[in-house]
Amino acid sequence: MTADTGPSVPINKTDCFLRLPAVLNRVGLSRATLYRKIRDGSFPRQVAISANSVGWRETDISRWMTDPGAYQQ
Repeated sequence: MTADTGPSVPINKTDCFLRLPAVLNRVGLSRATLYRKIRDGSFPRQVAISANSVGWRETDISRWMTDPGAYQQ
């Protein structure tokens, strides 16, 4: 007998969440510019990581950094 562990979802073990200061430091944007780009869809949206915390997936930020001008959500 085997236990049902639910649906198989691939997990990227190297991906992590970045908080706002780390994102700003990594991309070199001001806070106002970052939120303006999120609003217009040219920067990845943050995700809720708890009831009171948000962060950005490191892979999303890396993908944006490869070609910021072409990024659209």
